[in-house]
This record gives sequence, structure tokens and C-alpha cells, in this order.
Amino acid sequence: MDRRILVFLLLGFVSLFADIAYEGARSVVGAYIRLLGAVALGAGLVTLGELVGYGLRLASGVLVGLTRSSRLLWGLVAFGYGLNAVAVPMLAYARSWNDVVALVVLERFGKAIRAPARDVVLAEVSKGIGYGKGFGIHELLDQVGAVAGPLILAFAANVLGYRKAFLVLAVPATMALILVLVANRLYPRLEAFEYKRFERTSLGIEFWLLVAGLGVASMGFLHWSIVSYHIENLGLVPYEAIATLYAIAMLSDAIVALPMGMLYDAWGPRIVVAIPLIAMPIPILLTQRSLYTLIIVAILWGAFMSSLETVARASIATIVPPNARPYAYGIYSFVQGVSMFLGGLIAGTLYTPSLEIVAIVFPCLCILSALILLLAFYTSRRVASSGSV
Repeated sequence: MDRRILVFLLLGFVSLFADIAYEGARSVVGAYIRLLGAVALGAGLVTLGELVGYGLRLASGVLVGLTRSSRLLWGLVAFGYGLNAVAVPMLAYARSWNDVVALVVLERFGKAIRAPARDVVLAEVSKGIGYGKGFGIHELLDQVGAVAGPLILAFAANVLGYRKAFLVLAVPATMALILVLVANRLYPRLEAFEYKRFERTSLGIEFWLLVAGLGVASMGFLHWSIVSYHIENLGLVPYEAIATLYAIAMLSDAIVALPMGMLYDAWGPRIVVAIPLIAMPIPILLTQRSLYTLIIVAILWGAFMSSLETVARASIATIVPPNARPYAYGIYSFVQGVSMFLGGLIAGTLYTPSLEIVAIVFPCLCILSALILLLAFYTSRRVASSGSV
């Protein structure tokens, strides 16, 4: 088997095992902190982890881009997955909702360290497959873990109790770290770092419009901590069933990933225009007190995340030169982190006085703004294509 394909598959299984751990924990974190006495704002503050997890990727990406060191790149990947193996099991020992928020931030810090470097490797080893299919397959494997994680957590919570259930997640987190070390041994040097040094002005207007549009879409998209807090507040399902709903969301994510990647390879970056439309019904549906509606919300929630992860990363690999990708992935992630944090913080603040404000006005306005920006990005692609003929 070609070494690149083998490394590509190994990184897919790395994400599979890592997602079993952190998505299993994340599936109930909003409900968990409510049981520990937090108000809705506490659930919103969980998105501080997203700010760290996405925001610090800028520093990680810039560091890799400036040093152009394959050894540093792989070191950051391994360190990031190591933090995942520590932070998730420690949730079992949380004594207050503040402890939970701190551990979520630590886990997201690990993802911030590893994600840009990992995506640089993925972009390089998936070139022969097709960027859309490559990132789609990776997202599929990623979400297989994300489906299994909440189900494992739900089963473990029934058998061991919800605290000890977090300890079970140490096993897949450790497996992810081991596979990273194997991939490093197989592919220690990146060809992307053999290109001439990257000039920052080469990112281009297409990249900035893509980042702006998806950032605004993410601001109007409700974080799962808010969704799970709302589900717990409704009292329609038991605590353990919230993890099952999250598993449905992750299953939707897995199902959508590869088709979305194939659509990307067929239609190109203009497919990003569809992403905000997937999320638009979610806040409105949350105002309905129905289990069936919650299932639809979970399906749409997963479909949005899958489309965002697959198309954004493939688009960056397409429109940005290989040696500029560490910077591009870092910048994109920073904007995503700020957007998710602000969206979660505002939604958590507004939830108590009026769910309708959260569910209609704020998310829909943000998604509409994102749609306008994404249409502008699509227009710029068409202009660029027509000018090259």
C-alpha cells in the first residue's frame, strides 16, 4: 500500500478514537453542568472551550508555517492528542461546573495545538484521492467515533454512573495517541515544507470571503452545550438519552460527510453556499416541545457540522498554496473560535429571558449574513473563472 494512503487511513482512525473520547464527553456536558448547579450562562460559557480550541489554532498554524519543521508539526499533533487523553477522563473528578468548563477548555486547547498541523498532513496525503473525497472520508471516520462515543458514554453511565463513565473514555483517547506516533514514523517529513517561503498576501480575496462567511454562519449556529441544556430543561427525555440524541447528530454528520465531499469535487468551493441553509431551521425547531422535533434538530445539527468540516478544509486546500496552508488553517480556525464563542455567550445570556429571541432573531440574522458573504465568495469564484478563459 502507498505510504501516503496508509498515513491518511491512520489519521482517520486517530480521529475516530479521539472522537469516541471527546465527543462522548461533549454529548452530555451541557446537561452535566446543569446537574452541578450551573445556570444557562454556564452552558454558554462552555463555548469558551471553542474559543480556545479554534482561536489558538492561529498560533499553532503560524508557528508551524514560520518554522517549517516537520518534527515540530508532528510534535504538536502528538501533544494535542495527549491532552485529550488527560482532560476527558478527569471530568469524572469534577466537583463543580467551573471544573467542567476548565477541563473542556484544556481539551479544546489540545485540539487547538494539533488541528492545523494535522490538516496540513491530511491535505498533502489526500491530494491523489481528491480534496473533497479525502476530507470527506476523514470526516466520515471522525464521525463514526463521534457516533460511538455518546453511545458508549450512555451505556457506561447506566452501568457505572455518569461520573465513572468518563473514565472509560481514557481507552480510545490513548489509542489515538499511539496511532499518531505510528503515522509519524511512517511519514516523518512533509513535502509542503520544501516549497519557497510563503508570502502572506497570496491568500487572496476568496480565502477571506470564505472565512468571513463561515465565521458568521458559525456565530448563528447554536452550540450543543446550549441545545443539550435546553433538552435537559424541557425534561422530555432522561439524562442518558441526551447522549443518544447527540449520537444521532454524529450519525447524520457521518452520513453527510462523503457525499458532501464528492459534491465538492464535482462543483468546487461554491457548494459552501448551501451550508447556512442547513442550519437555518434549527433554532426555530427548538421552540417546539416534541421529542420528534429534537430528533430532527439533531439530524440537522450533524449535517451542518459535517458540511462545515468537510467543505471548509477542502476549500482551503484548493485555493491556498501548499506552503501557506498552516497559516490559512490557523486563521480560519481562529475566526471559527471567536464566532462560536460569541454566539454561545450571547445565546446563553438571552436564553433565560426569552428562548424566542435566541431561536429566531439572532441565529437567523447571523445565518442570513453568512449566506450573503458566501454568495459573494461564489461570485468571486465565477469572476475568477471567467477571467482565466
